[in-house]
Amino acid sequence: MVSEQRMEQLTDNCVRRAVELLAIDSPSGYTRRAAEHVVGVYQAMGLRPEMTRKGGVLVCLNPDAPAEDGLLLEAHLDTLGGMVTEISGAGRLHLTPLGGMEPNNAEGENVRIVTRSGKIYTGTFQMKNASVHVNGDYHGAKREYKAMEVLIDEEVSSREDVEKLGILPGDIVCFEPRTRVTDSGYIKSRFLDDKLSVAILLELAAQAAAGEIKPRRRVWQHITVFEEVGHGGAGSVPEGVSEAISVDMGCVGDGLACDERKVSICAKDSGGPYHYEVVSGLIDAAHRGGADFAVDVYPYYGSDVEATLRAGHDLRHGLIGPGVYASHGYERSHRKGVCSTLRLLDAYLE
Repeated sequence: MVSEQRMEQLTDNCVRRAVELLAIDSPSGYTRRAAEHVVGVYQAMGLRPEMTRKGGVLVCLNPDAPAEDGLLLEAHLDTLGGMVTEISGAGRLHLTPLGGMEPNNAEGENVRIVTRSGKIYTGTFQMKNASVHVNGDYHGAKREYKAMEVLIDEEVSSREDVEKLGILPGDIVCFEPRTRVTDSGYIKSRFLDDKLSVAILLELAAQAAAGEIKPRRRVWQHITVFEEVGHGGAGSVPEGVSEAISVDMGCVGDGLACDERKVSICAKDSGGPYHYEVVSGLIDAAHRGGADFAVDVYPYYGSDVEATLRAGHDLRHGLIGPGVYASHGYERSHRKGVCSTLRLLDAYLE
């Protein structure tokens, strides 16, 4: 078992890697720069990652191990965001969501608008007629995309002015993550789902590359880039893989036992039950690894590994992740949940 001092170091590394990833915009459909960062991290470990056709990253941690009965660990790099759908006559941007970005959670947030030429403009996502001293219906108005707009931080007052900047429908809009790490160990940011778990898999890969853990079978990692729109894990399953585990966020909320300081093992979500033997094996590994864990049923959730199964792959499947509160909003987790996720994975691999 990894020592307490070493586990603290590994947890520090995970948090640092997560902060680095959160600083790179990557809403679904605009993930190349973040994926290239991940490729570079793997290469620095001495591993040999490859970019998939869809833009994800696939790497084997121990290619000398037997190919049969391989394990695939999946985590997703893509996040929620928006796309310009219309430029109003007054020079404001109307959006369509990328994934489940709730407008009521994003109101008043700073954004970056990425043009096809690569130029980036800043702006703010607001209610239309957002001044309380002018809009008598401000408090009662429903927060929905047709009632919201982006104000660009440029001197524009017409559609033509905006088009002269090079902004067009189809441009990506990235929301500010507002990442904070507190002295008490909390990690607060948009998009901890799922960059926190990508960071955990990167640290797990570093352990394997350094020989600190020796998986008993061949282990692959797939960092997917379309999970938030439903098909991230639908392809790129290496030959010989018989089991896949999605490492995503663990749900925290009413009726669930998990909190931000634990690792969650999901027994069932909206897609149905996870493989009984895999869930049982994860529970056993959590006990052996000394992980603080909860087993929960998620009422509204779908994972990468379910997309893998729906694509026709014949696999056993599971889902775990550090507890994350306020999912798809301004999310919060804790380094203790990160540590427990690492403990579980270390024990499960060995």
